[in-house]
Amino acid sequence: MNLFLTTPVLFLRTLLFYTGYILLTGWFSTTGVLLFWFTPLAIRGRYLITWNRWVLIWLRLTCGVKFRIIGNIPEGHYVVMAKHQSQWETFYLQYAFFPIGIVLKKELLKLPFFGWGLKLVDPIAIDRSNPKAALRHIMEEGTQRLKDGRRVLIFPEGTRTPIGKKGTYARSGANMAIAAGVPVVPVSHNAGVCWPAKKFLKYPGTVTVVIGEPIASDNTNSRALTAQVESWIESELDTMLDKQSLAPELA
Repeated sequence: MNLFLTTPVLFLRTLLFYTGYILLTGWFSTTGVLLFWFTPLAIRGRYLITWNRWVLIWLRLTCGVKFRIIGNIPEGHYVVMAKHQSQWETFYLQYAFFPIGIVLKKELLKLPFFGWGLKLVDPIAIDRSNPKAALRHIMEEGTQRLKDGRRVLIFPEGTRTPIGKKGTYARSGANMAIAAGVPVVPVSHNAGVCWPAKKFLKYPGTVTVVIGEPIASDNTNSRALTAQVESWIESELDTMLDKQSLAPELA
């Protein structure tokens, strides 16, 4: 038996990760508020996004979670539509595609420290209790950011799905891209293998992230564009998933 994969060891390694995670969050959020509240987003964003990178480094050191990237990050501005399986991709994608505004639930901004840092990077926060208002807000804020030359990150499934499962892909990301006249960059990954949704334990392994080629949003509609993105993401995920590499509780 691999002693590094026993539940007690995994628990201790995960606990160590979260201890450092809390300290990193407290440091970057507090210093970000104190030092960068009145600075331009380009300056404070670069500082705060370093937090994401350190979280991923600390995760690798404590829990053995590495990652590899297939594909390239395009230049320019566009909508990033990505699979949502865990928190891992929120850290990586915001860092890798910076400057980018992420669509997230408004409640996260109310969290001490964590919410402070999020607020400083100018996310698109929505109230999910009012779906119609949330959709309008996403369209207005997202389209404006895209026209200003920024990127927007959205998880079309809306919430984290367990590995091997698929949620309903919403069309808001495609609607934004069409309205702003920008392409969609699809991203698929298997982060749920190492960081399962809504689970405490983190499992050692390598997260594979596949970045697709930009998909044009002209001469199409949101339904067709969303279906194309969904098909690509799920197909890439099916290809990369290896049942033998799943965490014990997921196999």
